[in-house]
Parts: sequence; C-alpha cells; structure tokens
Amino acid sequence: MTLQTELLFDPLFLTPFLTGLPYALLLPLLGAYLRLKDEWLAALALAQTAAAGALVVLALAWPPAVGGLLGALVAAAGKHGAEGLAPALRGAAYALLLLFGWGVAVLLVANLPVAERLGHALLDGQLYFTGTAELLTALAVLAVATLGVAFLSRALLTAHFFPDHFRARGRSASRAHLLFDLLVAAALGFATMSVGVMAAFALVFVPPFLAFHRAGSWRRGLVYAMGCGLGGYVAAFALALLLDQPFGAVLSLVLAALALLGVLRASTGRSGA
Repeated sequence: MTLQTELLFDPLFLTPFLTGLPYALLLPLLGAYLRLKDEWLAALALAQTAAAGALVVLALAWPPAVGGLLGALVAAAGKHGAEGLAPALRGAAYALLLLFGWGVAVLLVANLPVAERLGHALLDGQLYFTGTAELLTALAVLAVATLGVAFLSRALLTAHFFPDHFRARGRSASRAHLLFDLLVAAALGFATMSVGVMAAFALVFVPPFLAFHRAGSWRRGLVYAMGCGLGGYVAAFALALLLDQPFGAVLSLVLAALALLGVLRASTGRSGA
C-alpha cells in the first residue's frame, strides 16, 4: 500500500476526502449548464461573494456557512433584479459582483483580526478541517442540486437551442434561469466553505471546458465533465497529502494542467489531420 493510499484511508483524512467528493461530481455538472449559457464567470463571482458573506457574518458571531450561503443567494437574486432594471448590465453583472465580493473580503481580512484566518482558509480551501456535519451537508447538497438540475434541464436546453419556443407560447424562460442561478449559488455557497474559492471555480470551469471540446453529445459531455472533475479531485487530494500542500491550490493546478493538456492535444490532432 502506497503512502498516499495509507493517508487517504486514515480516519483523519477520510472524512474530508468524502466531503469533497460530492462537490467534485456536482460542480462540473452545474458548470456544463453555466458554460452552455456562457455564464462560467458566474462560478467565480458567486464563490467570491460567498466568501465575503462568510466573513461578514463572522464579524456578527454567526456561523460562516450561513453567511456563505446568504452571500451567494443574495448575489444571484441581485444579479437578476439589476439586469431587469438595467438591461445594460447583462453580461457584466457577474464581473461587478466579483469585484464587489473581492473588495469586501480583502477589506474585512485587513481590518478584522478574527477574519484573517478564515479569509486565508477560504482562499486555500479548508477541506482538511471538515467533519461529519460538512460531509452530510455535501451529500444533501448533491442530492437536492441533482434533482433540481433534472427538473430544470429541459427548460434550460430549450431556451438555449430553441429561444423562440417560449415566446411562441407566450411564456418566458426567466423563471427557470432564476431558479437555476439560485441553485448554483446555494451549491457554491456550501462548496466554497469546504474546498475554497478558486478550487470551486476550477471544478465548475475546467471539466466542462474539456467536455465541450471532446464529447459528441450533451449527455456524454455531462458524464465526461463529472468524470474529469472526480479524477482531478482524487489526484489532487493524493498529491496535496503527499506534498503537504494546501488542497485548493493543488486542485486548481491539477485541473489547469488538464485543461492545458487537453487544448494541446486537440490542437495537435487538428494539425495532424
């Protein structure tokens, strides 16, 4: 048995490893729909606002997870409201949320000593410090979000590929988009508390990015994205333990390397053809 395997099955690390697994499956699934909508930047914006929300409520002596969830949900709802009032914000709302979230988080970390440690943990990923409560939460998030995606998938795909369908029936797809955005916000709010801001964004962005270049159908793309997220997560967890490095940074590098290799392989294949 290798050192990585021994550490992986050590009770000290097994619960954190299992806690991250649901997010390694769920975030690439959500990311595929975000990429379909060309809103992949939403993942980074919502993760950053979740981190800012966690730091805000920490100053009020509330549980950080509550703030992370509320921060992401308020950001998603506010984005829809702002776009309705000012259509010019479409396409820029998530970028502005990212800037606001990052600015608030940095100022809180700089001015509140109690927030400094959590701020670094949210950036690095505090997966190693998760326990049974976080594991049960991750499993519940996976179950609820998967059911939500199954319920909204048809409407989201129809709105993208057949945009005149809803207009012809006198209906709008905005309700489905709002529900999906709130679902993504809730999932990222919890995921950010465990795997960190950039690791959550990497799981949302990279696996669908690779799937969209390789999969021959939508369903295969979803399976490919989830498999890529799971494989990258397991490899990163083992490497982080072996090298004694922050998990979030290792996962981000592993997935970024996979994305680069995928692009190079696709470019080489086209050149050879």
